[in-house]
Amino acid sequence: MSTSTTGDGTVPRHAPGLSAASWMAAVAGLSGSLVAVGLARFAYTPLIPPLIDARWFAPGDVVTLGAANFAGYLAGALLGRPLAAGLTSRWVLRLMMLAVTVAFFACAFPLSVAWFFIWRLLSGLAGGAIMVLVATSILPHIPPARRGLVSGIIFLGLGLGIAASGTLVPALLRLGLVQTWVGLGGLSLLLTALSWFGWPAGDAPTPVTTAGEAEGGRTGGILRVLYAEYALNALGLVPVMVLLVDYVARGLGRGADVGASYWVLYGIAAIAGPLISGPMADRLGAGLAYRLSLALLAGAVALLAVSGHPAAIVVATVVLGIFTAGIVPLVLGRIRELLPHSHKRQQAAWSRATTAFALFQALAGYGYSYLFNHSGQNYALIFVCGAVALVVALVADTAAALGGRK
Repeated sequence: MSTSTTGDGTVPRHAPGLSAASWMAAVAGLSGSLVAVGLARFAYTPLIPPLIDARWFAPGDVVTLGAANFAGYLAGALLGRPLAAGLTSRWVLRLMMLAVTVAFFACAFPLSVAWFFIWRLLSGLAGGAIMVLVATSILPHIPPARRGLVSGIIFLGLGLGIAASGTLVPALLRLGLVQTWVGLGGLSLLLTALSWFGWPAGDAPTPVTTAGEAEGGRTGGILRVLYAEYALNALGLVPVMVLLVDYVARGLGRGADVGASYWVLYGIAAIAGPLISGPMADRLGAGLAYRLSLALLAGAVALLAVSGHPAAIVVATVVLGIFTAGIVPLVLGRIRELLPHSHKRQQAAWSRATTAFALFQALAGYGYSYLFNHSGQNYALIFVCGAVALVVALVADTAAALGGRK
C-alpha cells in the first residue's frame, strides 16, 4: 500500500492507517503543545485580574510578568534545536515539559516579582523549545499521507488551551489563586507522564538534500518569504487575541459577560482548527490550504473592523478561532512541501519560522498597545492594521508560489 502523497501534495485514495506507536506519538505531541502554549501562555490571561485584585502584584508588574513568557518563548525557539543536538529531541521535550510543570507549582508562591519573572520566563523558554521540536520530531515517523492529520492532532493542544483559559481556569479560580496554579501544575504533570513514552525514540535518518533545496536556491527564496509571512500572521492575529473580549465588552458596550462568551466561542473554534486545517492540507496541498486560510483570516479581521452586528462577530470569531490554531500545521505543512526530502532542513526552517512569529508577536503586543492608547482606543484602526498584514502575507505567498511553481 502506498505511503506517499500524490504529485500535487494531496492524499492518495488508499492511504495507510496509523500504527499504535504513531497514535502514541500524536497524543504526546498534543500533550506537549497543550502544556507548552495552551496552558503556559493562554491560561495566564484570565489570571491577570485576580492577580491584581488579590494584590499579589501591581498592575504594571502583572503586564511585565506576561511579557516574560513572550521573551522566554523567543529564547526557546532559538535554543530548541541546539539543545536537541546535544540531548536528542526526545529528552529535550521531556525535560521542557517538566520545566513548565515545575514553573506552575512555583507560581503558587508569590515570593517576589523576580521569583515570578524567572518562572514565567522559564515556562516561555520551555514552550518555545517544545513548539520548535514537537512536530518535527514526530512527523518524520508518520506515513506521508497522514502527516497533515497527525499535525492537526499535535496542534490541537493550542485550541484546547484557549478553551481552557475560558472554562477550566475560571472554575479553578473559585477555589483560589494558589489552588489554580497548583491545579495547572497537576494537569501539566499528568500530561507530562502521559507523553513520557510516546515520543519517538530517535530522530529519523537524514536523506540526501536535493539541489533544489540548497541554501540560496529558489526554494530558499520561497522559504524566506514564508518566514516573513508567518511574522505578518502574528501582526494579523494579535489584535484579535488581545482585543476581542474588550471590543465586545467596552467597545460595543455589551458587557464583560457577553465578551467572555465570545472568548469561549473562540476557544471552541480553536479546538476544531487543527483538526480542520491538517486534513485540509492533506486534501488540497498545504500551499493552497495556507493561502485559503490567509484569505479567510483577512476577511474575518476586516469584518470586525467594519461591523459590530452580533452575527458578524460570531462569524469572525469562529473563523479566527479555527485558523489561529489551524494556521500552525498549515505553515509546517508548507515547509514540508518545500523541503520534502530533508527532515533536518524542515526542522531548521520551522525553527526560523517560529522565531519570526515569536518576535513579531511580542513586537505586535507592544506596538498595538501604543497605537490603541494614542488613537483614542480606536478598535477599528487596530483591526484594519491586522487585516492589512494578512492581505500582504497572502499576496506575498501567492506571488512566491507562482514565481517558484511551488
